[in-house]
Amino acid sequence: MITKLIVGTYQHTRRHIRLIVKIKIALIIFLLLLLAGWKGYQKLDHDADRGAVALSNGAFGESYTTPKYLDQGWSKSDSLWFYNTTQGSDLIPYDFFLVLEQADSVELLRSDKNIDNYRYLPQKKTFFNPDALPVGFVKDEYQQKDYMGYTCAACHTSQVNYKGNAVRIDGGPAMADMVGFLTAMEKSLKAARDDAQKRERFIKNVLELNNNYTKADAVIKDLSKWTDTIELYNTINHSHVKYGYARLDAFGRIYNRVLEHVINKAQLRLALLQIVSAEKRHILTEKQVDAVLNGISETIIGDRQFDIILNRLKSSEGNFPSLGQQDMLRVRNAIFNEPSAPVSYPFLWDITHSDYVQWNSIAANAGVAPLGRNAGEVIGVFATLDWTAAKPGFSLSGMISGQSSNKPHIKFKSSIDLDNLSRIESHLQSLTSPRWEDAMQTLAVGDLGKIDPEKKNRGELVYNEYCQSCHQVINRADWDRLVTVNMSNVNVVGTDPAMAKHSVEYTGYSGNFQSVYQKTDVGSVVIQNRAPVAQILTAATMGAVATPDADRNALSRGVRWVYLLGKSFFDNEIKESVKSGNYLVDTTANPFQSLLSYKARSLNGIWATAPYLHNGSVPNLYSLLLPTKREGDPAEGQYRPDSFQVGCRELDLVNVGFQCTGDAGFKFQTLQVGDLNIGHDYGTGRDGKEPLTEQERWDLIEYIKTL
Repeated sequence: MITKLIVGTYQHTRRHIRLIVKIKIALIIFLLLLLAGWKGYQKLDHDADRGAVALSNGAFGESYTTPKYLDQGWSKSDSLWFYNTTQGSDLIPYDFFLVLEQADSVELLRSDKNIDNYRYLPQKKTFFNPDALPVGFVKDEYQQKDYMGYTCAACHTSQVNYKGNAVRIDGGPAMADMVGFLTAMEKSLKAARDDAQKRERFIKNVLELNNNYTKADAVIKDLSKWTDTIELYNTINHSHVKYGYARLDAFGRIYNRVLEHVINKAQLRLALLQIVSAEKRHILTEKQVDAVLNGISETIIGDRQFDIILNRLKSSEGNFPSLGQQDMLRVRNAIFNEPSAPVSYPFLWDITHSDYVQWNSIAANAGVAPLGRNAGEVIGVFATLDWTAAKPGFSLSGMISGQSSNKPHIKFKSSIDLDNLSRIESHLQSLTSPRWEDAMQTLAVGDLGKIDPEKKNRGELVYNEYCQSCHQVINRADWDRLVTVNMSNVNVVGTDPAMAKHSVEYTGYSGNFQSVYQKTDVGSVVIQNRAPVAQILTAATMGAVATPDADRNALSRGVRWVYLLGKSFFDNEIKESVKSGNYLVDTTANPFQSLLSYKARSLNGIWATAPYLHNGSVPNLYSLLLPTKREGDPAEGQYRPDSFQVGCRELDLVNVGFQCTGDAGFKFQTLQVGDLNIGHDYGTGRDGKEPLTEQERWDLIEYIKTL
């Protein structure tokens, strides 16, 4: 009996030990998979239509069947993962977005029809998108609360229509009107706050979701707070240049969000005291400024406290100044910069294979630079920036962002999801450009879309003479392709200078970054009290990248962060290199001078990315090969159009662009800086070469369609 008991106990102990060992092995494997960024879950959503839905009688009378997809290297699940993966964007509370009505009706702001009005892309329910959010709209969880925010796909997914058929293009430039949508959202929130019936319905519908809200008082409080926040954003970013569809001054808006979160109280006080009216009188007294800033943080302000400041500036109570719209814009101009240089959303294919990115190549693409670039982008699209002043002492983010250890450094706690930013960048490596031939077959165009081989061959010779010195020809399918952008300074290329100039000339108060050393290609600079925003943005993104995920526990946060930086560095095949092209080089006196340039990209897939030039001021490829009409030019000549309609998705097969019927869409007028259609005169006779003949223009277009 004793022997059996001993043997039984021994066997039980062995089984127990084996079980413990198996559990430990499973935990180790799980941890390794977690650290390695296990991608199996990315394949769980494989809806046959990739979530796309047909639409009847949409904006501008468009109707189309369920959009189809081209071969761009992505599977169904690849597309859906890209659409529905959060990057840490928190625009408004998620429950609010689900039930928010339009300002003038009971129809939801997020209805398919309204989403289409702003040229976002409606979707149906899928595994990763149970609430049928549009492409690029996603739920983000931060600090145990749910928000609706943007993903990369919102601005970088496009659609092309032809006679009722449609194709979705992953990584293509969106047709979206973000400014119009955010303006409509502000009006909807104000209506929900101020209209008794709407407010009652809003509160009821939010509470019925039984998600983040259980009491009406909490809904009312957050409704007021988020209405102020969206109004603040729209006020700060008001521009006299109307973007319309397919454009956004993303950098201008990123600059302003950073300035909003780094300026300190002393700098803000001086800025407010110095604002003068058109008659050169100060619009604020010292007593009014002190009243407005009463109780505001000494070190870091941020959007929540700016909400308070905004309301006080407009209030007539007590010592508050009751400023009107013109004076509020003067306040904006004293602290921020007008985002008046809208550009087309760039396409994303080849981005991970490029040495420099952005229209003026402000972002190098080597090492961990893509992580910083993407973190900066999330700052611009509504990451929650819980930046606070920390106690003096050592801080990794403070050290990396250049802040000295003997003053309160900024703690860069935020909702930015560095893990997903790294995954998204890796995901884009397999994305390829859309092929004209595939699109024509999918759209059932017929013979009209076929490539003429003789014209194409003649066009290749024209391209070689006029285009290839700047626009590199690549093989879209080469996994190790290297796309080298060619830079041309604004005086050489001659296109609208606003975006390039703003990147160099815009300045702002540097807050805690004052007196920080920052490396440039020509040596270290010291950030001044008022400094180029490019410097402040660089310091801020470095601090954000150096801050582990706030939603993880301490151990997981640190281990994951170290792995993430290593992965970002070693996965990146792009090496450091100097820029190519004809650009103004950086000097010790002008360390950002090279940004006064625009890049020439490879043109594969360019047929699907109209309108053209960096600011979207030319409607189609044929018009791009024509000169801009100048004073004294003969009236009977061929010129780029001074105005055209934009926002329609119907493909112009002949001229290669999009076409609207009648006055549908937004009327783009090329009359002011930011909208100019000047420059890029290659092939027009203004480039020192013989102008292209009519036949050569059509031959060149035929070849470009095949890239």
